[in-house]
Amino acid sequence: MNSPADHGSRFASAVYSSRIARAAELARGAGLDGLVVTPGPDLRYLTGSRADSFERLTALVIAADGAQASVVLPRLELASLKESAAGDLGLDVLDWVDGVDPYAIVAGLLPAGAKVAVTDAMPALHLIPLADAVGTLPILATAVLRELRMVKDTAEIDALRRAGQAIDRVHARMAEFLTAGRTEAQVAAAISAAILEEGHTAAAFVIVGSGPHGADPHHEVSDRVIKNGDVVVIDIGGPVEPGYNSDSTRTYSMGEPSADVAAQFAVLEAAQQAAVDAVRPGVSAESVDAAAREVLAAQGLAEVFVHRTGHGIGLSVHEEPYIVEGNSIELIEGMAFSIEPGIYFSGNWGARIEDIVVVTADGCESFNNRPHGLTVL
Repeated sequence: MNSPADHGSRFASAVYSSRIARAAELARGAGLDGLVVTPGPDLRYLTGSRADSFERLTALVIAADGAQASVVLPRLELASLKESAAGDLGLDVLDWVDGVDPYAIVAGLLPAGAKVAVTDAMPALHLIPLADAVGTLPILATAVLRELRMVKDTAEIDALRRAGQAIDRVHARMAEFLTAGRTEAQVAAAISAAILEEGHTAAAFVIVGSGPHGADPHHEVSDRVIKNGDVVVIDIGGPVEPGYNSDSTRTYSMGEPSADVAAQFAVLEAAQQAAVDAVRPGVSAESVDAAAREVLAAQGLAEVFVHRTGHGIGLSVHEEPYIVEGNSIELIEGMAFSIEPGIYFSGNWGARIEDIVVVTADGCESFNNRPHGLTVL
C-alpha cells in the first residue's frame, strides 16, 4: 500500500486511528452503513497509504457502527502494507488472490443492501462491480470526508507552512530563471529543478504565462520567447513531506511596466489584500470571494476576473473549501485555502497574486510572504 521511500515520513499511527474513528462517526451521523475508500488523497489522509489504484481492488472499509476497520487488498500488496503507515494501525487485513472476487469480500463486511459512500477517487472500474456486490448504488463520501479534511490539525498546518516557505524560496530566485530571450519552456524547466532543490518532492505544476499567454489562467508553458516589456504570470507548487502542497503565484514584469499596467495591477493587489483581510472564523467562503470582487468591480475590472478567488489545499492541490460565490459554508479555524484573484486581458496580458492562508482564531496566517507587487526583472 506504500512505497518504501515514504517509510518514516508520516504522522503517528494514533493520528490515523483517530481520523478513521471520526470518519465512522460522521458516516453514522449521515445515515450511512459504511465508507469504502480506494487509493487516493482520502486513503492517504485516513491511513498514510500512498498506494496507487490498479485493476486489482485495494480498499479501506470503515463500518459506521464503529467496528474495526478493514483493508481488502491483493496478496501481491501485502508486504507493502506491512511496511507502510497503514501497517501500524491494527486494521483487519483481508488479502485476496486472482480468481477471488474482492467486491464480494467488501460486501461481506457490510450489512445486506448497505447504504455505502465511496471516495470520489474511486474509478468506475471498481465502482460498478462494487455496486453489484453490495446491491445498491453507492453515493460519494465527499460530504462526509470533507468535514475531516477541510480543517487542518497542528501537524498539517506545520506541513503547509513549510511548503509555503519552500515555494517562497523558489520565487525569491526568479531572477535566475526568468530572463528575456528564454522560452517559457526553458524557464519552466529551471523552475522545476529549483522546486526540488528547495525541498519539494515533485514539481506538481509550473505555469509560465508570458505576454498574451498570461491572459489564460490555465496556460502552462510553450515555446514562446519571453520579451522585454512582457508581463509574466508564474504559478508554481508541489508537495513537501509528508505530502502537503504549496501553491503560490506572483507576477513579474520584464522591465518597467506601462502606467496602465501598473495602475491595473495596483487594483489587483488591493483586491487580493481585501480578500485576505476578510478571512476570519464565522464568515462565509463566498464573502471572501466578494471582498476581492468588489474592489475590482469598483475600478471597472469585474469582467476580467474570470475564476473563483480560491480553493482549499492539503494533500490535494485543489480541495474544499472553495472560495467562490454560492458557497455559504462558514470558515472555521484550521481551514487552509488560496486567495488568488486575477485579471486577464485577452490577447494582451494577465496577472494573478496567490497566497495560501490558514484561518486563525481572529483572522488568518499567510504561508506565502514574498512581495505582492509587480516585480520588475
